[in-house]
Amino acid sequence: MIVSAATAITPAPPGHIGSAISPEDALRYLGALGAWRDQRRAELDLLDETALNSPDSNSANSGSTTGLTGDVLLSMALWKAVADRHDLLMATWDSGRVGQAERERLSTLIWGRLDATLDPRLARRPDVPSSSGALAVSLPEAMRLSDALAASLRARLSLDPAEADVTSRVRQLRAQLERLRDRVAAEPPGTRDSVSRKLAMLDTRLGELVDKARRGADVGGLVGPFEADAARMERDLIVGSATRAEAAKDVTRAGELRAELEARGAAIRDLASRCVVAVDPAPRLAVPDVAALGPVPQTAAGVGAYLARLATVSRALNFAHASYARAMDEREELRGRLEAYAVKAAKTSGGGSTGHAGDSHPGGADDDLGELFRRARDVLDARPADMARARALVAAYQAYLASRSTQQETRGQRGTP
Repeated sequence: MIVSAATAITPAPPGHIGSAISPEDALRYLGALGAWRDQRRAELDLLDETALNSPDSNSANSGSTTGLTGDVLLSMALWKAVADRHDLLMATWDSGRVGQAERERLSTLIWGRLDATLDPRLARRPDVPSSSGALAVSLPEAMRLSDALAASLRARLSLDPAEADVTSRVRQLRAQLERLRDRVAAEPPGTRDSVSRKLAMLDTRLGELVDKARRGADVGGLVGPFEADAARMERDLIVGSATRAEAAKDVTRAGELRAELEARGAAIRDLASRCVVAVDPAPRLAVPDVAALGPVPQTAAGVGAYLARLATVSRALNFAHASYARAMDEREELRGRLEAYAVKAAKTSGGGSTGHAGDSHPGGADDDLGELFRRARDVLDARPADMARARALVAAYQAYLASRSTQQETRGQRGTP
């Protein structure tokens, strides 16, 4: 016979993000968190054992994560994320040796996002608040989500015995309804009315359940289904809140990325215009205009697709930028090579000219090397510059210079003037 384990209840978290927690509150909370961790682990072990022996278990279909097995796996993942954060909190607490910075870090660890990595199959579940495969909830939200899942599993597996302490369970349900009331008040106008009606129905059901219990009726069979419904509603509200928070961050990120791409697009279009005037042939690429995507959507689904399109625009801008910049850089690179070869020619001829593009080439106007230099310089200075011809002239200049240098070395070795 499997004995029911006590149900762990999430302790009230202290403070809020950005504010230092007092040592007393931190000590109290860490003690309660450790007790919750141990109690929930024992409860999950019991739930896991019961689920494996349940005829409703979907163990035969290991690819599914929506049945009992999937819920147990998700509960285990939540517990692991909470346990890991508990370890970080204890390391920061350091047996009470904490200053202002450490107490602020404790607050951040409690109220900041867990970002625990989830199994991809679990992350795809619609009731899991995840972002890029990570758990997108705070520590208290993860614990309440774990409470809701555990309550739902206990009800589905009929683990709570008839002789359970109904008074204690009703007291926990009252506290849960108060949490639900706070979450409903934070819902956006579009969904607040519908969830308010669900909360009112739960409130009415709890009142009727309490009245029956006062009259001496056996309400043990009513408590389990009520706990499951309340847990499901709390889970949905937690997931919805986390999803909206993530969507709001995505909307902000999309707006910032759009502004950045608009500025980059304008700069690349200017570069393209200068490139077409400066070189021939120039790349002929369409520079995408991010304005064609329209305004940033405000919904989670819409902003996700919008971010994907922005990423496509960013890749196209990167390609266009690289293509036009490469064409412009080649002209400057040919100019630099021509200047360097001219300096080398001046040294080998023994002349005093530096070979700068603005000066006459060493060797005189009738010199073949000087003629190649002037023709290459004129082609590179033209607008647009014929790049194929410029490459050929610079290569010819380099070859001619190398040939003349070789001849001079040979004559020097023979002693020929």
